[in-house]
Amino acid sequence: MKWVRAIFLACLGISVVASGIAVAYVKYLSRKNFVELQGLRAERDRIDIEWGRLQIEEAALSNQARMEAQARRLLSMRMPAPENVIVLRAGNGITENH
Repeated sequence: MKWVRAIFLACLGISVVASGIAVAYVKYLSRKNFVELQGLRAERDRIDIEWGRLQIEEAALSNQARMEAQARRLLSMRMPAPENVIVLRAGNGITENH
């Protein structure tokens, strides 16, 4: 009976060691996945900021295009011919036809 008890205790000891190794490994995987999650969240935040900037840019561009289309349609406005353009430059006076 002593050898049965010794085998039983040996199995319990091996189980405790294996359980400890498994706990350490799971903790390692948990930390590794947490670091990856934090990186993905940072990337998501960066992409969200970029998306917001692009939406603002799109709204600004579409608003400008819409205003130009209304000016052409409702007010019959057109771009002037190049010979009718006068460019003003600060400090340099007036330069025509540029």
